[in-house]
Amino acid sequence: MATNPKSIEGIYKHGKVELLETPDVDEARVIVTFVPEGSVDLAARGIDEAAAVNLRVRLATFAEDWERPEMGAYDAL
Repeated sequence: MATNPKSIEGIYKHGKVELLETPDVDEARVIVTFVPEGSVDLAARGIDEAAAVNLRVRLATFAEDWERPEMGAYDAL
């Protein structure tokens, strides 16, 4: 079983997940996150994995406020 988390992109279709690469793991628990079409391609914007992690950590302090129901009013803007 893998000791470090590893993310692998895949495609969900007809009830199955097709991984785009083969992990070096025999058995492991997984978490599947559905990414909506049109999501931001960070790599295309010059943001590598390390920069994305750094950005996520710095923005995490705002997450609680962003997720508040009343903040939905800003989605239309």
